[in-house]
Amino acid sequence: MDAALASRTALTQLVAEEPIDLARAALAIAREEYPGLDESRWLRRLDELAVGARIGLPSDASDDRKVGRLGVWLFREQGFAGNSEQYEDPKNSFLNEVLEHKQGIPITLSLVYLEVGRRFGLTVDGIGFPGHFLCRVQVDHGELYVDPFHRGQILGQSELAQRWRAAVGKLPFDMASLRPARPREILVRMLQNLLHVYRKRGDLPRALSAVDRMLLLHPDHPRGLRDRADLYEKLGGSRAAAADLERVLELSPAAQDKAALEARIAALRGTVGVWN
Repeated sequence: MDAALASRTALTQLVAEEPIDLARAALAIAREEYPGLDESRWLRRLDELAVGARIGLPSDASDDRKVGRLGVWLFREQGFAGNSEQYEDPKNSFLNEVLEHKQGIPITLSLVYLEVGRRFGLTVDGIGFPGHFLCRVQVDHGELYVDPFHRGQILGQSELAQRWRAAVGKLPFDMASLRPARPREILVRMLQNLLHVYRKRGDLPRALSAVDRMLLLHPDHPRGLRDRADLYEKLGGSRAAAADLERVLELSPAAQDKAALEARIAALRGTVGVWN
């Protein structure tokens, strides 16, 4: 079976099951770029990191102490850190690369923290904070917000509010809005990051691959359909682009740019392209 097809088949099967195994699904995303990827190796690595974090920790340790130990283990002793210098390197979005080289972007480092933390006995959720993914850990006295990109920094409400304002402007900050991200949402956000990186690099085939997989996870995602239509058009697929835009109008019949979309669809339908 073709590597890309095998990867997508595995991803489709994994997200059809509840609860979604987030680590395995993230590795399925990576397998399209790394056809020989050994899933078991990287799952064992997550297990090993959790075992290492337990060394020297009393069996009756509080959740607060576990959070402290996990932060020291992952970010001080193991050296996981945000890749600020090469933030837009695609490798930062692949779980196998992040586990091997111990560098990544907020969402993939949060994924490592989340998966290791759960194996370690903590209740950890991913938080789709605007512009910068975070983790939330349930502890005895409430909740702690952790920034794995910045070596496990613990964030208080004032810091969260400041970051919120920097990301979204004057929209009021509300702690209640920091809901856990579902596994499917985390995977889509990972693929959106890849789409952004590949488009910026002008690597349209890989960008198309990323958005194709986003739409496997969320078939009626209007933004994904628009992104794919743009890529189809640039790659000569006029009718494929038109079909995606027609689906956008079906999903959003009152779209503000409805007239512009209709005109674009008509132009695409009248254009001879490679995939016509």
